[in-house]
Amino acid sequence: MAIFHLSIQVITRGKGKSAVAAAAYRAGERITNVYDNYTHDYTKKKGIIDTQIFLPDHAPAGYCDRATLWNAVEKIETNSNSQLAREIELSLPVELSMEQNIALVHEYVKKHFVTHDMIADVCVHDTGKGNPHAHIMLTLRPMGREGEWGAKSYKEYILNDKGERIRLPSGAWKSRKVCTVDWNDKNKAEEWRKGWADTVNAALEREGLKERIDHRSYERQDNGLIPTIHLGVAASQMEQKGIHTEKGNYNRQAAITNSEIKQTKARIRKVKNWLYAIPLTNAPSLMDIMGGVAKGKDLDRQWQRIKNLQTSAKVLSFLTDHGISNVEDFAAAVEKMHYRLKDVTEDIQKAERRLEILAVHLAHVQNNRQHKSVYQKYKSLAPKTDTAAINSLNPFTKDKAVKDYEAAVKKQEAYYTKHVDKIQAYQAAQEYFTAVMNGRTQLPVKDWQKEQNELLSKRYALCDEFYSLKEEIKSTEVIRKSIENLMHDEKQRAQPDLTQHKAI
Repeated sequence: MAIFHLSIQVITRGKGKSAVAAAAYRAGERITNVYDNYTHDYTKKKGIIDTQIFLPDHAPAGYCDRATLWNAVEKIETNSNSQLAREIELSLPVELSMEQNIALVHEYVKKHFVTHDMIADVCVHDTGKGNPHAHIMLTLRPMGREGEWGAKSYKEYILNDKGERIRLPSGAWKSRKVCTVDWNDKNKAEEWRKGWADTVNAALEREGLKERIDHRSYERQDNGLIPTIHLGVAASQMEQKGIHTEKGNYNRQAAITNSEIKQTKARIRKVKNWLYAIPLTNAPSLMDIMGGVAKGKDLDRQWQRIKNLQTSAKVLSFLTDHGISNVEDFAAAVEKMHYRLKDVTEDIQKAERRLEILAVHLAHVQNNRQHKSVYQKYKSLAPKTDTAAINSLNPFTKDKAVKDYEAAVKKQEAYYTKHVDKIQAYQAAQEYFTAVMNGRTQLPVKDWQKEQNELLSKRYALCDEFYSLKEEIKSTEVIRKSIENLMHDEKQRAQPDLTQHKAI
């Protein structure tokens, strides 16, 4: 089944990241970073299907070389907290061949990035475990017409009513930062997400496939369905091996519930639309309806007669519970059920959505606690002296300092490679809490757990009501069939007997 997944992140030196290291890892290459003179070797990495660099027409041809490109980026970004590159990771539809997917990614990259003066480094990965995906690394500086790096932003002085600059108490002039490109605008992420969905859907349609993806969440689609969650690489690999994961179980249950919601809504809508189409005047009475239900057809076997009696009992109970004595009352009850079903499914969706958020909160709490010691060990292995301090040493001590630095970096990277999943999980948890806690330092873990338990109870109650409504809809369908049969019989009796006229 085609799924939509597109994530965006910025590779930042301030977080200990390197554009050269990221490019080498994604392409499975060996590249030396001239910024810190460290060589990143990922030539043993498996699952790399295709790697290509796409340049705007006016970019230097030399940037087609991955080492040249990203070392140029590292060189132009001089600050210790510089943003080096933007990375987009997207899932590829398994319904298409790998050749089709590669062409699809290239088409998307050229249209949405390269034509807007970005250089794109594209790497397609597929380990054969059902999670084909692509990494797109993008430059953050615009490429000038002469092939030079442009500025990301410039300073604009704020003027008063007289057109004069305004001096701040610090003595500096009041100013604001103006971006030279709109790539960081919030609407760009939406544009890129929609662009990928449109590209994939067009390809699926060309192939005559019915599958489609939607870049919007279920909430934004307003379809009343429960959102599924992205499995990620680790969970996908476990699921491929037949090992059920918590995320996988959640998605399977969501798929079952969503299917039931769709079917139930369609059934009540069908009954409602039918009622709107029939005349309610001179409609059958309650006794007529029950007589039609009890009559049944093809009741030549004992089990059929028993089943029909059970159905009659359920229908009678439904009519009594809803105070239905005629077709007008039945129409009103169906209308009420239709809106109640809508409310219940929306409440289930809201509860599921909040439960998903709480599950993510608590999963990051667990990762934070479990992997903190590993991350602290990793940080402790970092070189004690930076490259700037080493370069300032005299030649007699510099050589030893360089060797010590390189040994420390190598040891730390080896430790990172061994514990990469735990370290990344801890880092992801820290970044997540920074984003969601809004400056608060104390995690409200007990509050999250309490809310989760309360929502689980609420969801169970809502699901019980949903299944009760679903059962009642069966009665409305039986009643509808009875009314149809009665109205058909009445129509037949009202028609003149043409055979007698012919005989005369």
